[in-house]
Amino acid sequence: MASCEPLVYEYRADLLDLIHMGYICVVDEQGKVLYSVGDPNERVYYRSASKPIQALPVIAMGLDRRYGLTEEETVIFAGSHAGEPFHVRALESIFAKTGLKEEQLIMNPAFPAEKNAYLDWVRRGEEKRKFYHNCSGKHAALMLGQRELGGAVSDYWKIDAAVEREVLRTIAVLSETDSEDVGIGVDGCGVPVFAVGMRNIALAFRNLARPEKIADDRLAQAAAEFVPRIHRYPHMMRGTGYLCSRINEDANLIGKGGANAVYGLGLKKEGIGISVKLADGCEDVWPFVLAAVLRGLGYDNEDTLAMLDELHGSRIYNDNDLCVGHWEMAQPVGRIG
Repeated sequence: MASCEPLVYEYRADLLDLIHMGYICVVDEQGKVLYSVGDPNERVYYRSASKPIQALPVIAMGLDRRYGLTEEETVIFAGSHAGEPFHVRALESIFAKTGLKEEQLIMNPAFPAEKNAYLDWVRRGEEKRKFYHNCSGKHAALMLGQRELGGAVSDYWKIDAAVEREVLRTIAVLSETDSEDVGIGVDGCGVPVFAVGMRNIALAFRNLARPEKIADDRLAQAAAEFVPRIHRYPHMMRGTGYLCSRINEDANLIGKGGANAVYGLGLKKEGIGISVKLADGCEDVWPFVLAAVLRGLGYDNEDTLAMLDELHGSRIYNDNDLCVGHWEMAQPVGRIG
């Protein structure tokens, strides 16, 4: 990642204490780069930012309708859920309706990530469950797709599995790149993870925001059906109070983050795609950077901007709730476009 540049300066008192390096890429409706920090062609892994894209094959195959899944249940296919009770209920319902089994999930059991859900879990003295793993919704979609495509469900996680080949094709289509140019690794949850250029991630989120731009009719229709569900049930994207749920409360935005601080955001009426990557993996910086970019674009939803400032504005507080420093954009974002 030698082509990354300073994104955010972190000051403690008046001393520069930390520099967050990384990338930003903003593309317009025609795919032109409007603004960038670092090389917009630098390849990075989507990590979980790809989940709204990876969910599309299940919708395109009509498996949600075949098994009578509710819209709310299907949104967890695109989420990194925090293990709250409504997440677990959705997964239990999906698996009951489709005949899948929790033990078929390949990841190790986990505990809930959301604080209150975790404390309740401790008080109940329960065992860890695979359903508590934040990627279990994505895995459910992969299992359904694998079975539909004639493969063994037990193989859904393998790079050469039928469903993973379809996911790779979908990633390539939405990212507007060739499948051969998509980097493939193994994600933390054990399934393939895909790498494309920062510009391509921005293009993919522009395409989610503007499905008519997707160069595949079935995937375009699937995105047109699926993205509005995310706005109706944003709590399924992560959980109570989290960025990925809060940002999708804005019906003009489609956003999803991934591990090691990659974030994709699409703006519907503006036809704009944004990708952000922090080289140090600091996800705390996301709201601050996204707010700066949206303000640079002249974004007019003050509620969304206020929400981002609330999650993490420019001020840094210590454990005693005292302001001890601040953040600054290393390259102030002026008017974009």
